Amino acid sequence: MVSRLKVVNYYRLSGYWFPFRDHPTDSFKPGTTFETVWSRYIFDRRLRLVVMDAVERIEVAVRTMLAYEHAHAFKSPFAYAEDSAALPGLDKEQRARLLDSLTAEMRASKERFAVHFRGKYGADHDWMPIWMATEIMTFGHILTLYRGSIPKIKQSVAARLGVHDKVLGSWLLALNTIRNICAHHGRLWNRELGIRPMIPVKDRNWHVPIEVANDRMFGVLTLLKFSLDRVAPQSKWTARLQALLSEFPAIPLTSMGFPSDWKSCPLWL
Repeated sequence: MVSRLKVVNYYRLSGYWFPFRDHPTDSFKPGTTFETVWSRYIFDRRLRLVVMDAVERIEVAVRTMLAYEHAHAFKSPFAYAEDSAALPGLDKEQRARLLDSLTAEMRASKERFAVHFRGKYGADHDWMPIWMATEIMTFGHILTLYRGSIPKIKQSVAARLGVHDKVLGSWLLALNTIRNICAHHGRLWNRELGIRPMIPVKDRNWHVPIEVANDRMFGVLTLLKFSLDRVAPQSKWTARLQALLSEFPAIPLTSMGFPSDWKSCPLWL
């Protein structure tokens, strides 16, 4: 135990033993062991890795789709930066913040394609073409680009993922938040979500025979699987997640929002 506490902060672990505290005495419930708490910590760490794998695949796909749709919607590959009509969903201040931030990213990027572009075309172009720009954007930039895009572009990208464009916008916002939690090694397994993804209303598979809720990780894991089935159907992500759940049978899935009969959900078949 001491050796583990030397490498994992006491206060980081405290989030995992909180469910074992007996309130209001604040003592541990009978039978609680350090190994039980440590097991939940290890499960959560591995869950973050599985989640990040899915988020990365979806993020890369959305980047690619946005670049493609913008390149085909406008006559210039620089329209996203030079034509305010290309991002009608952003007001003047929002657009200025996006472009200022992108300018800094473009100047600082050490990616080989960025260095090459600056050296060969920097004197003639202030901006990279959209298919390059999306590759150095942060997830936050991608979210803003999606939100600001013309309806046709948002609808085309969302259709590729099988949802309404408003639903996809909420998913990207939620995934950006989840990504940040994972990047800072935050706790996922029993987290109640502050930013909640929209659940498709008209798709019965999200509601029958079980209702997929959006307040905990089960809803996020479901939208990840739903999206990966469309953008990376060859991946073994679902099998890896289910293997992780099987490896830690003592983890209470209800704390993650899993219904008892979650495997009957058509989205998980």
